[in-house]
Amino acid sequence: MPLALLALAIGAFGIGTTEFVVMGLLPQVAADYQVSIPAAGHLVTGYALGVVLGAPLMTVLGTKVPRKRMLMLLMGLFVAGNLLSALAPVFGLMLAGRVVASLAHGAFFGIGSVVAADLVAPEKKAGAISMMFTGLTVANVVGVPAGTFIGQSAGWRTTFLAVAGLGVLGLLGVARLVPEQPRSEGVRLRHELAAFRDVQVLLAMAMTVLGFGGVFAAITYITPMMTEAAGFAESSVTWLLVLFGLGMVGGNLLGGKLADRALMPLLYVSLGTLALVLALFTLTAHDKTTAAVTVVLIGALGFATVPPLQKRVLDQASGAPTLASAVNIGAFNLGNALSAWLGGIVISAGFGITAPNWVGAVLAVSALALAVLAGGLDRREARDASRRSAESVPEPSAVPAGRH
Repeated sequence: MPLALLALAIGAFGIGTTEFVVMGLLPQVAADYQVSIPAAGHLVTGYALGVVLGAPLMTVLGTKVPRKRMLMLLMGLFVAGNLLSALAPVFGLMLAGRVVASLAHGAFFGIGSVVAADLVAPEKKAGAISMMFTGLTVANVVGVPAGTFIGQSAGWRTTFLAVAGLGVLGLLGVARLVPEQPRSEGVRLRHELAAFRDVQVLLAMAMTVLGFGGVFAAITYITPMMTEAAGFAESSVTWLLVLFGLGMVGGNLLGGKLADRALMPLLYVSLGTLALVLALFTLTAHDKTTAAVTVVLIGALGFATVPPLQKRVLDQASGAPTLASAVNIGAFNLGNALSAWLGGIVISAGFGITAPNWVGAVLAVSALALAVLAGGLDRREARDASRRSAESVPEPSAVPAGRH
C-alpha cells in the first residue's frame, strides 16, 4: 500500500479521536464551565450536525482546489478548531471550536476516499479506502481511551491540545506523502450535483444512514445499558469501548478486503447479521460475558459495511465522486444523530434501557431491505444492457450462391 495512505490514516486518527473523546470528558467540561451535563452534551450534537452540514459545504468550496491542497486546508481547519476548543474561556467558544473542527470531518473523509481509491489499482480500491478508515477505527481503540486518561489526569484542555498536535502531524504527512492530484478538467459543481439524480447513489446513502444508525442506537447508550443491565462497574465501560473499537478495526479491514471481491453479498451478510445481533443484544446485555462478546460483534459487523458502502457511492457516482463521497460521510453522522434520538425516545417511553437495541435492529433490517432493492436494480440494469447489446448485433449476411 502507498505511504500516502498512512498520512490519510493519521488524519483520520485525529478526527476520530476528537469526535468521540469528548463523550468521556463531559463531566470535566461541564464542571469547568459550570453547565449541566445535558448542556455539555451539545458538544456531541453540535459536532455531528457540523459534519452533516460541513461535508457538502466544504467539498463544494473545494471543487476548484486540487485535492491534495484541499486536504491540507481541511487539516489546518481541524487544528484551528481543536485549538479554539482547548483555549476557549467560555462554553460558547468551546462549542464553536467543536463546530469548526467538525467542518473538516466529512470533506476530509470524502475527498480522502477519492484520493485513496486513485492511489491503487481498480481491484484494490475498497482496500485502500479501508486503510484510511483504519485510522478512525484505531482512534476508538487507542486515541479515545488515551485522550480520556490524559483529560482526567492533566485536564481536558490538554487532550484537545494533543489532538491539535495530531492534526499538525496529519497535515505534514499529507504535504509530504500524498501526490499532487490536480482537479480534473471539466469538473464543476453542476456536474457533481448531477450524481444525486442517480437512484443507486441515493439508495447507498440511505443504507449508510440506516445501517450505521443501527450500530449507534446501541452504542450511544452503552454506559447505562452495561451498568444497569449487565452489572458492569462504570470504570469498566472504557474497556468495553476498547473491545468495540477492536471489533471496528477487524470489521473495517475485513470489509475492505471482501468488498473488492463481492460488494453486494458482503452488504447482505453484514447488515442481516448486524440486525440479528442487535436484536439478541436485548437478551445478551444482561450477562457480562455475552454482553462483551456482543459489543465486539456490533463493532465488527457495523464497520464491515463502511468500505463497501463508501465504494458503492464512488462506483455509482463515478463521473463525479467527490461531493457524493463527502455527503456519504455526513450520512454516517446523520445516522448517529437519528439513532441516538430514536433510542432516547424508546427509553423515555418506558420500554427499558435495552430498548435502543430493538431500534438498531429495525434500522439495520431497513438498510438490508434497501440493499436487496439496490441489488435487484443492478440485475435488471444488467439484463437490459445485455438485451440492448444483443439487439444491436447485426444479422449475419447470407453467403451468396456459388461462393464457399
